[in-house]
Amino acid sequence: MSSDIGKFDATKLAMMEIYDFPRGPYPARVRIALAEKNLRSRVQFEMVDLYKGEHKKPDFVATKNYSGTLPVLELDDGTRIAECTAITEYLDTLDGAPILTGRTPREKGLIHMMNKRAELELLDAVSVYFHHATPGLGPDVEIYQNAEWGFRQRDKAIRGMYYFDGVLKKQKFVAGELFSMADITVIAGLIFAGVVKLPVPAECEALQGWYARMQERPSVKNRVTMSEPAG
Repeated sequence: MSSDIGKFDATKLAMMEIYDFPRGPYPARVRIALAEKNLRSRVQFEMVDLYKGEHKKPDFVATKNYSGTLPVLELDDGTRIAECTAITEYLDTLDGAPILTGRTPREKGLIHMMNKRAELELLDAVSVYFHHATPGLGPDVEIYQNAEWGFRQRDKAIRGMYYFDGVLKKQKFVAGELFSMADITVIAGLIFAGVVKLPVPAECEALQGWYARMQERPSVKNRVTMSEPAG
């Protein structure tokens, strides 16, 4: 019997569109997942300029994503999937062999738990700091800012760094011994921290070492060098 029987052929997938901003920390999550799943060739990227507020325009909100956030995955039948976790779940299970979201109930539970913690304790906290306590995307986009809340979230993000440092002192990856969606979310959090010049504390040696290794991972290193749409 041929060893090729049952293998997933990504080239048979219909092309997908992803609306994103190439250097955005949240789009980075999906770009890394695409690379890990070897699906880059099946995606066309459509740039939505965050600094021009294109993601908040009435037409985008009405036709692409009610939440006015990026990224958004659009399938060939018109189905649109927003939210990074949902998009990653979809991409990871297309071939029936998930590697990022868990294979067993135990893996799934741990990965989803740590992914949520990475969002709440780090990535989203840095995002709130960016939007409320820095110029953010500029006055045309940042209609309301609460600096006090932003600085509280900055401090929360730093506490999150200490938390993940403790986790990574004990295990190779954020959710255990395998690279997963949870690692991608922490990576995105640290990418965003770099944007707002919020350094990882010097004491967090485990987190710093882990992040240095992750930056050498091809899916992370090349996340903004994959093909962009013409024009």
